[in-house]
Amino acid sequence: MLTLDSVYKASHVLKEVIRRTDLIKAPKINPDAEVYLKPENLQVTGSFKVRGAYYRISQLTEAEREKGVIACSAGNHAQGVALAATKAGIKSLICLPDGAPISKVEATKGYGADVCLVPGVYDDAYNKALQLRDEKGYTFIHPFDDENVIAGQGTIGLEILDDLPEVDAVVVPIGGGGLISGVAFAIKQLNPKIKVYGVQAAGAPSMFNSIHDNKIERLDSVATLADGIAVKEPGKNTFELCRKYVDEIVTVTEDEISGAILALIEQQKMIAEGAGAVSVAAVMFNKVPVKGKKVVCVVSGGNIDVTILNRVIRRGLVKSGRSGMLNIELLDKPGQLLGVSEIIAKHGGNVTTVRHERADENPDINGCFLRIQLETRNSEHLEEIKRALIEAGYRLVDYIK
Repeated sequence: MLTLDSVYKASHVLKEVIRRTDLIKAPKINPDAEVYLKPENLQVTGSFKVRGAYYRISQLTEAEREKGVIACSAGNHAQGVALAATKAGIKSLICLPDGAPISKVEATKGYGADVCLVPGVYDDAYNKALQLRDEKGYTFIHPFDDENVIAGQGTIGLEILDDLPEVDAVVVPIGGGGLISGVAFAIKQLNPKIKVYGVQAAGAPSMFNSIHDNKIERLDSVATLADGIAVKEPGKNTFELCRKYVDEIVTVTEDEISGAILALIEQQKMIAEGAGAVSVAAVMFNKVPVKGKKVVCVVSGGNIDVTILNRVIRRGLVKSGRSGMLNIELLDKPGQLLGVSEIIAKHGGNVTTVRHERADENPDINGCFLRIQLETRNSEHLEEIKRALIEAGYRLVDYIK
């Protein structure tokens, strides 16, 4: 049974290994709310996962410690288990999906674990880990559906209440549900009036669908840049805890996640992975009712693969209206580019790329297409430039007023 005493016990045990992450005020995330960040991306191993993993391993029997532990993970739980096992002098084997970011694989090895890469996604790694557990006698450290793991994650809820007792709402990412189960349980036990909202990626809405349909459901596939929460099926324990203690679950799109990652970089000088940024995305884009409230977003991890960070930033710029593409149909004659450029400059846009094409799809044999990439302040600024071009007589292809 998960109890508040077990969460407090976990908090005591974890003091020797974790970093207490202080709340950071983030006024620009949503000007209509008083927003704070719980930066678990700054945690030891770069993720909250070390909390649950370390507490679970601390509760092993001597016989279990001798045989070692096994786990499966998209990356963050792997690092938590590896660190905890190494500190305890226990052998660890981690099964990871073969598509896990290289940075997470190498970090797991760096914390002292052996790694087994498994073709597929998290659930395939999970099945392989269970097979090896049965064959070798390892103790399986579940990434989310274990009461000791959940108790460890619940220590985040205790810290939030210690730092901001008057909080109105807490927004938490959901993959398998271990984090939000622990946080929601701890918070609701101490103050049932506080709202707890969960957030999933639209491309991996396993808990969202399960709660909506009031039964555990398995997705056929998942697809999201938030690899840390790309879970096909929630746990039995976490499903019941979410159903009982979580007020609402919402989803965010890939563009919204990218926008949140970009906002955290620019406004807070903070790097979050996709899974860690979904809570911020939900508040930024008003997916949860936080107007006029004190709200804490749990930024659950920061282990983003730098090879995809550039793509995420570009997508975030487009989503926020900071970058836009103009596709203009022109007559191919002198002065056309000058006229377009003058309008963009007059309205404060910054041209970064220009491409001039004579294309067969243009019905006018003397016509051409001018494709311009430009930087703007926001979506409203981009629309202002488009309207000015149209008013000057230019035709923007695919433009919808």
